[in-house]
This record gives sequence, C-alpha cells and structure tokens, in this order.
Amino acid sequence: MSKNQGYTTSSLHTRFSKDDAHHALHMPIYEGVAYEFDSSQDMEEVFTGRKFAHAYSRTSNPTVEYFEQKLKSVTGAKSVIAVSSGMAAITNTLLSLVEPGGNIVASNQLFGHTYAFLKSTIQNWNIQVRFVDMRNLDHVADAIDSKTGLLFFETITNPQLEVYDIAALSALAHSKNVPVVADSTVTPPYVFKSADFGVDVEVVSTTKFISGGAAAVGGAIIDNGTFDWVKSEALKTWATNFPENALLARIRKEIFRHLGGCMTAHTAHFLILGLDILALRVDRCVENCLALGSFFEQHNKVTRVNYPGLKNSPGYALSQKQFSGKPGAVMTIDLQSKKSCYDFMDALKMVRRATNLNDNKTLIIHPWSTIYAEFSDAEKEQMELRDTMLRLSVGIEDVHDLMEDFEQALLCVGVDG
Repeated sequence: MSKNQGYTTSSLHTRFSKDDAHHALHMPIYEGVAYEFDSSQDMEEVFTGRKFAHAYSRTSNPTVEYFEQKLKSVTGAKSVIAVSSGMAAITNTLLSLVEPGGNIVASNQLFGHTYAFLKSTIQNWNIQVRFVDMRNLDHVADAIDSKTGLLFFETITNPQLEVYDIAALSALAHSKNVPVVADSTVTPPYVFKSADFGVDVEVVSTTKFISGGAAAVGGAIIDNGTFDWVKSEALKTWATNFPENALLARIRKEIFRHLGGCMTAHTAHFLILGLDILALRVDRCVENCLALGSFFEQHNKVTRVNYPGLKNSPGYALSQKQFSGKPGAVMTIDLQSKKSCYDFMDALKMVRRATNLNDNKTLIIHPWSTIYAEFSDAEKEQMELRDTMLRLSVGIEDVHDLMEDFEQALLCVGVDG
C-alpha cells in the first residue's frame, strides 16, 4: 500500500498476519489461553525467541496482535505493544528505561495519577524524578545528567492544556543522548505524527479516543524506532541481542511479562473497531470544541476559556504546527468560584458528570476536587490548577444541544458566585 495513504484507509485495510480460515473481514475474538505447537522443536524455538508464535495469551494473543498491527500501520511505528491500561503503558515504559540510581526528567504538569506515580511509587525503585517546567529549555537542560533515563511529558497537558515545543525538547534531549517519551493520549495518531517532532516513544491510554467511545480500558506503547538503544544505560544489554527493538523486547520479555498487565482479546476487539472510526470522531469533536469555545468566550459568567484550537489560546500556534490544528477534544472553562462550578455542574441535564476523556458523550469534571484531591492546595497551585476550573471532554453530540444545556445551566449560576 502507498505510504501516502490516508489514516482511515490504512486502518481499515491493515492485513491479518495470517489468513482467517473462514475469510472473515473483521478479526475474530480469540478468547483462548493456550496454543498448540506442531512439534517440540517449534515449541523450543518460540520459547527461546528464535521464532514468533502465540504460546499463552498473557504474553501475546492473535486479536491483540492485530490491534498492535493496526496501530503500527496508522502510526508508521517500528513496533507496538498493547497493555491493560494507559497507566500500564507508562509504568512498563518508564521501568524499562531507567535503572535503580537513575533519574527521569518529567514535566511538572501531568495527569494526577501519572504525577502521583512519579512523585511516590516509582521512587521506591530508587529512581529519582525531576519535575521541570518544559516551557523553559534552560531548566530542562540543567535537569538532565549522565544518569537521566528519559525525558517525559504530555503532548497537551491535562487539564492545564499547556502545549510544549516538542521538536525543541526532542532536539535538546537527543543532544544529550536521552530518549523522548510522550504521553500522546489527548492527541491521537490521526492528528499527531510523533516521529516528525522527534518523539521516540509514545505511551497512550487507548481507553480514550481509540476505544471508540469509552468501550474498553487499554493502553499502548509505540516505539518509533528513532532512538539508538545502545545509548540507553538500561537497555545496553538488550540492544546487543535486539538492536532495533531493545525497548519492546525488554518490555515484552521482562517487565510486561512479569507484571502481567496484559490486554484482553475483547478489549482489543473494541479498540480495533475504534481505530477505524477515529478520524470521524476526532473531526466532529474538534468542530464542537471550536463552536463551544466561541460560545463560552462570549458568555458573561465564564471568566476564562482555554482550548488550544482557539486563536486566543497560548497554545494555538504550536497546535497548528504539531497537531494539524486539531488539538484533541479537551477544553477548560473557569467560573467565579468553586461554588459556581458546582452549581453549574449540578444544573446540567445532558452533559455527564464523569471522569474520562474522549467519550462519545460530553463529560465534565472539577479537577481540583477530584483528580487532584489527594494533593495539597500548594501542590495543586504549583501544577497551575485552580478551584475555579472545569474540564470538559467534548463529545460528538449535535452542538446546538450542548449549547442549550450549557446555557440553561449557566443561568443557575449567580453572578457573584
């Protein structure tokens, strides 16, 4: 197939690794656990890594493999491994790239659970995490040293919606022989070609855009094949035997296999279907975000609006350059007070009060009191959070219905909060 083929065409026409016995157009759900071998010799070659075949569904499965192949097809990646959740993608990747005594240079604006993992859990492995403002390249450069295993950030921070200059960060990291890992959940492969901006590895919560509407929890690790893993202290040994796939080899054969965060065949089935309609959903969500952004900007009870697709957003120029002008479907609005936020949320009739991103339905949450509830007020303020902020995950509803619901809810908010 042509390398210039469109996203949706590439997704729809990714071939099975083996012909289906019944010539099915959709990959069947292989729910079995174990797989038979033709001979003892075949079995040995698979278990010793000289040949690939499915042996046990905790380590690989035909339906999951096809999802990985589709994701590889639409991203152009070197290799992909699917895991049980977005957090599993993060933990497997980071634990594979940093040895005890090493460090991670990470953004100081991260999703709450990611931040908590880096702030506390991973440090039990004797791994230091240095949180840095990724907008300041000098600070990033100062934080990197000979024991830095990777540079880590979100392509658009959640929920602050900060957009970094990814190409500049990648160039800086590579000048110091450090690989770049980006959580690209908010900017799916349809709008973000990560390798073009120097990202070596993407970690993705496939629960979000890729699942096709919050149908299944999953994650993926995408290796673009752009980093020489011999330069990685944690992967030197692996790079001897797997020079081009050292990271994914270590994850699949050690970290992933031992921690057991596997994806189920049913989950992969939902994600396969979701990939095929991803572009259609993204385009509709972006259209709705732009329309709602204009609506909120003109409303006297909304004190702040942020969506990187809006021209007055600080991240607008970089979003046009990096994300094809389609920076996901997350936006934030601020009202006068926390009470105003609660009154507004409680008055909504159609928009759902729930925590997720990129559901087909529009969702709303108050990050200060929920996702970041375990952090102190000082820590929240350091992460540039506000108790007046609401996060919207905009869905694919008819936008005039969304506006009607938001308008009636705003009428329930007092001007003085």
